[in-house]
Amino acid sequence: MERILITGGGGFIGSHLARYLYSQGYFVRVADIKYDDYIEGKYCSERLELDLRISQNCLKATEGIDKVYNLAANMGGIGFITSVFADIMHDNVLINTHMLEAAVQNKVKRFLFSSSACVYPNYKQTTSDVPGLKEEDAYPADPNEAYGWEKLFTEEMMKSYQIDYGVDIRIARFHNIYGPEGTYKGGKEKAPAALCRKVAEVSDPGEITIWGDGKATRSFCYIDDCVQGVLALMESGYDKPINIGSDRLISIDGLADMIIDSSGKKITKKHDLSAPEGVKGRNADLTLVKKVLRWEPQVSLEEGMGNTYRWIGMMVKKDRGG
Repeated sequence: MERILITGGGGFIGSHLARYLYSQGYFVRVADIKYDDYIEGKYCSERLELDLRISQNCLKATEGIDKVYNLAANMGGIGFITSVFADIMHDNVLINTHMLEAAVQNKVKRFLFSSSACVYPNYKQTTSDVPGLKEEDAYPADPNEAYGWEKLFTEEMMKSYQIDYGVDIRIARFHNIYGPEGTYKGGKEKAPAALCRKVAEVSDPGEITIWGDGKATRSFCYIDDCVQGVLALMESGYDKPINIGSDRLISIDGLADMIIDSSGKKITKKHDLSAPEGVKGRNADLTLVKKVLRWEPQVSLEEGMGNTYRWIGMMVKKDRGG
């Protein structure tokens, strides 16, 4: 059985991926600088607490490993990536550089990098009624914030290591992955989790604040679908960037209304026009991934958001000592 390393295994996507692979009988090593308290149960074979910005730690993590899912990153939602720039660039470039070098030295058979829809140009995301972004749309480059530039740079570094050192690479461009057991408070949470927390915390009846005018649009992919997409990519022979996401576009107001309906509360919305909201619209074109991987999302947004709201509601209640 193959030996798997998942960096960022203490976080959202990494822990879900690790749990699935571990349940299938693989040896799964996870490595992260910290581990979320709400990851429950045994979900890996070995857990290492390592700062992967340090090259020796990357060598330790990859020792004896066949396949690497490199998900470790300093990242967060729009509030975080529009206020932190140097640390994101510094930390993530170090992690990805040292991990690729360690993979070469330890003769890792295959290496997957978690890229992002933030690599896509701002000039293609200026309206809410936006067409799906195709993989080739990444150039000419104008990524979203420093985080997007770092991801696009690492994609190019992946290609360079493939050319010079023969690394067998895979590149997944994630589009707004959401679900239970993700960050929902503290400033690094993304829109679905932030909205779920606000709705869970507010009284009934009550009012929540939406960042921006609520008209910005996104597509959201449920974590279980994401895991299956990543696995399909890793086991495929496809070595170029590919979208892992959904092509169902919804406004932030529409997403908030869906969560409010799920809660059963009577809640009104107000808008903070001074808050960051990112690009006006972002959607994924799934033409390539459907053709190459025969993958597409299976969980509806209604079902996924319902699951996410119930989990965050439980966590909010727990935080209050209930």
